[in-house]
Amino acid sequence: MFRTALRNVFAHKARLLMTVLAVMLGVAFVSGTLVFTNTISAAYQKSSSKGFDQVDVAVRPGFTESTGDTVGKDQPLTKATLDTVAKAPGTGSAVGVVNGFAAIADKDGKLIGGGFNSAGANYWGAKDSRYPLKEGKAPQGKGQVAIDERTADRGGYKVGDTVRMSIDGPVLKPTVSGIFTTDDGNVAAGGSLALFDTATAQQLFHKPGEYDQIDVKAAAGTTQTQLKAALDKVLPKDAAETTTGKKLADDEAEQIASGMSGMKTGMLAFAGISLFVGVFIIANTFTMLVAQRTKELALMRAVGASRRQVTRSVLLEAFFVGAVAAAAGLAAGIGIGVGLRALIGATGETVPDGPVIVSSGTVLTSLLVGIVVTVLAAWLPGRRAAKIPPVAAMSSVHAVATTKSLVVRNSIGALFSAAGAALVLAATGMSGSDGNLPMGVGAGLLVIGVFVLTPLLSRPLIAASSPFLRIFGVAGKLARQNSVRNPRRTAATASALMIGLTLITGMTVIAGSAQNAIDKMATSAIKADYTVSMANYHALSPEVEQKLKDVPGVTATTPLRNADSRIDGKTEYLTGVNGSAINELTDLPVDSGAFKVAGTGVVVDDKTAKEKGWKVGSRLPTSFEDGKKETLTVAGIYEGNEMIRGIIMDVKTLAPHQREARDMQVMLKTSDGTSAAVKDKLEKALGDNPAIKVQDKKDMSNEIAQMFTLMLNMLYGLLAMAVIVAVLGVVNTLAMSVFERQQEIGMLRAIGLDRKGIKRMVRLESLVISLFGAVLGLGLGVFFGWAGGELIGAQMATYSLVVPWERMGLFLLLAGVVGILAALWPARRASRLNMLMAIKSE
Repeated sequence: MFRTALRNVFAHKARLLMTVLAVMLGVAFVSGTLVFTNTISAAYQKSSSKGFDQVDVAVRPGFTESTGDTVGKDQPLTKATLDTVAKAPGTGSAVGVVNGFAAIADKDGKLIGGGFNSAGANYWGAKDSRYPLKEGKAPQGKGQVAIDERTADRGGYKVGDTVRMSIDGPVLKPTVSGIFTTDDGNVAAGGSLALFDTATAQQLFHKPGEYDQIDVKAAAGTTQTQLKAALDKVLPKDAAETTTGKKLADDEAEQIASGMSGMKTGMLAFAGISLFVGVFIIANTFTMLVAQRTKELALMRAVGASRRQVTRSVLLEAFFVGAVAAAAGLAAGIGIGVGLRALIGATGETVPDGPVIVSSGTVLTSLLVGIVVTVLAAWLPGRRAAKIPPVAAMSSVHAVATTKSLVVRNSIGALFSAAGAALVLAATGMSGSDGNLPMGVGAGLLVIGVFVLTPLLSRPLIAASSPFLRIFGVAGKLARQNSVRNPRRTAATASALMIGLTLITGMTVIAGSAQNAIDKMATSAIKADYTVSMANYHALSPEVEQKLKDVPGVTATTPLRNADSRIDGKTEYLTGVNGSAINELTDLPVDSGAFKVAGTGVVVDDKTAKEKGWKVGSRLPTSFEDGKKETLTVAGIYEGNEMIRGIIMDVKTLAPHQREARDMQVMLKTSDGTSAAVKDKLEKALGDNPAIKVQDKKDMSNEIAQMFTLMLNMLYGLLAMAVIVAVLGVVNTLAMSVFERQQEIGMLRAIGLDRKGIKRMVRLESLVISLFGAVLGLGLGVFFGWAGGELIGAQMATYSLVVPWERMGLFLLLAGVVGILAALWPARRASRLNMLMAIKSE
């Protein structure tokens, strides 16, 4: 049986080609994901571990937890703490570290590194072993800065050049005093690093006389553990936390692995979808092969082969196919992993250097996935082959499904569909995350149910295409009849395309609806002409609002300033605004009271008020960051949204209690409204700062649209593999169907149907099958998009269903194009059959 199975593989290698390709693509997706994420993760871990070579123990600020009426706060690391650490037994050297955000622009005014990995720190003394100088000298005073070598190359800077920078708003223009090399992980990942002298760094990062961390190097003969124990003895309890360099490196590696885990899981999920779609092709292929070899299998049974042996021979064929496909997929996946890394570099992003990682786990996983998926998909056709009685098989080439089996199939499909739809509908009425699990289970059951029912659905839906197919005469009529001749085969082929389009349509519906909701929320709640914020969403200096307030034509401004507080023994977050201008700049519906923010009067969003039991007139004893207390009074309750919510109070009342004033956003109104000239004037007032965004409502809408477009394009790209696999399924089914119907095609040629007619018949059959799958996918996708939106709508008041008719029409058109293209090779093959040889074939 082993030799028989091997011979069958070689005998039908052309017919198994599409199956090999389908499995290979799925395995390539899996192995490419593993190679790419492992390579990137290892490179980042290696890069980050170098940054801890100079640290045996790190001393960080302790934190006093919030208790009762006291707001929690960090314990500062001062010069006294540094002196204590430096004198501790086992200390070789101690360096006070100051760090924060520092964006650097290139000579064209664009941010280097996008701003998200832009960091600033202090250069310690006349020489800092952490940052060896390659050129120039150490920075001294406010007017000098040292920058890393990579940033200097990307920005085109040399020692002596003036560089444009931003810390938290206002533009700085220091001179480059030196260029240094570093193993800092953020720099290796494409970020930038700017160094100031310690006093300047402390002033710029709002930490006069304080350090963010103290890096300690152990004296000769002292281990990290011994040094940590010694420091714990000399430092006051809760004043500081000590961590060994090894623990820091391990934590960093774990954080990197955790960050890559999300990407890996997401990409593997899409790879799983591709493999799941591939299952239909494999099962369809082996079902057709078994049907075409019925007499051969019957003869094997007649000469003594048992049912198990027949099943085993089919599974052995699947094993060989899966092994070849898995090996090819692994090789292709390694190429994909290397290509993805190169692609990241081509987009301008930087990845730390490191070798390509192809672990034994990646190899084993890829081979197992390919073989197991293929064998499992072939099990049912193999089992069916063994059940065919030898006598019945010898008398008939095609085994027709019995009425009983069709009734059982349709009953099971109806039960699954009903149960799935019921669960999905029930989940839409649940709140929060409670509906996620039943929604997922219900969606899975419904997809399975529809797949099982697809043969039943194929007849009426394909019959609906009759008016269109009549245009093509005899070829159209034959195409329709061929499409419904074997409903199970048509169903398996169409279902592969259905799954891909279901996911694509569902995500498109949800993304479009969410974009509309956020857009509506952003524009309807804000009356301000412009909002100003940092490009990377860091906090702004209060100086930004002062500069904007002085711009001619600006009539009203308000910051959105956040602060912690304690109310009724619990931590609550306050938002400080300009009480006299907030009503000119926002339009938040008021449920009760008045939106009046002045003195100790505050307004609270409806959800918070309901949760806390607060009403208009409620008095809230409040403890602030500085430990002082005031009683706030609820003046009004408003309808909050995802952008503005919580407790809003006058910034004049809040500011005296804050240790450090930081604004998340500034809103403003101008006498001239919005225009390019007004925007240019505001940007110039802020020094044309590349780290600051000045946006009107249209800019905000465009930014939201770009974000969702990027997200959708990424999802389309990931799902494209599943669609490609589905296309291979259409090609495979048609090619094998042409082989199976050689005699019939020969007869059609003999009675007058020309080659063009044969080609047209096969193409129309492919078109009908593809559109059938597309219609099912679009229908399910819209339903799942609506259901998922109901869960989102429970948390987002502005959410409403938006059906993307244009995109759905495009998807339907693309499905038709896919069907026609998939039929090119099978149609050409069918038209070139020798009519006499085809009639003689069995």
